Amino acid sequence: MNFLRYFIFILVVFSSLPATYAQRRDEIKTLPSEIFKKVRKDSRDTVDWKWKYGGNNNINLGQTSLRNWAGGGEKFTLTISSFQNAFIYYRKDKHTWDNNVDMNFGYIQTTSQGARKNDDRFNFTSKYGLQADSSKKLFFSALYDLRTQLFDGRKYFKKDSSELTSTFFSPSYQLFSLGMDYKPNEHLSVFVSPITSRFTAVPNREIAIKGLYLEKGMRFKASPGAFASINYAKNNIIKNVNYRSRLDMFSDYTNHPENVDILMNNLLTFRINKFISATYSLDLIYDDDIRVFGPEEKSPALQVKSLIGIGFSLPYKNGYVAQKKG
Repeated sequence: MNFLRYFIFILVVFSSLPATYAQRRDEIKTLPSEIFKKVRKDSRDTVDWKWKYGGNNNINLGQTSLRNWAGGGEKFTLTISSFQNAFIYYRKDKHTWDNNVDMNFGYIQTTSQGARKNDDRFNFTSKYGLQADSSKKLFFSALYDLRTQLFDGRKYFKKDSSELTSTFFSPSYQLFSLGMDYKPNEHLSVFVSPITSRFTAVPNREIAIKGLYLEKGMRFKASPGAFASINYAKNNIIKNVNYRSRLDMFSDYTNHPENVDILMNNLLTFRINKFISATYSLDLIYDDDIRVFGPEEKSPALQVKSLIGIGFSLPYKNGYVAQKKG
């Protein structure tokens, strides 16, 4: 398994070097994941804009109630899940600057288990690019990424028995990276960096002493390594179905570089009408430092989160600031 992850990581890195730029366009389209941070084009993108901003907000609700129900089940269940995205992009001459914020939150209330969260993610990414070739597809880039959660997370044993496993900024992952960004079209971006620093922080003492994310008692760790990010977004992959995906891979030079950490986010949106949509999200995480699984909870494992919902889609107003002529 470690060899396979390492092989995939190396394959992505070398397939994304400037030599890849010479490949045919139809070969590039076969890459498995593409970017959602690239500006999506529509009929208004003929405007020579300098700034572009917008986003989307999805809220899904679900509720069940049972009374004298012979088949059995929870007497009451309430679920709420939400996804928010906001972006602001800048472009002028050979310069680009893309900023994205993604937030997820989920809440569930049941009669037998009480209230608890079942989703919580905050992700901010900022990427600056300087055009490196006349085709406007290859960029020298610098990237900053922050990933954490906003609220307390707990591991539950019974309804009234649990322990704290996460809270705001514990853990948090910050990444600084210098590399090349290849954008063959408006859907796909492949960012590759051999010069990356990842900082893991667990400032909460109660969580740090459990050793869930770092060694027991450790609150901060800096890791030099290699990083690759493949991102994709496309509206109407089939009619009224939008897809967004992001695959991040990190190899720590100082600690088993063959054990590649993987983070993958997928979001499918099925639009019913202007305001109603169904969503399906699938998140996959493998982090070799998180060893709270397996026998005696001392082994890493693939983490999987899957959510399905139907609810309201409330897009933020998109806007443009055009460049001045002359």
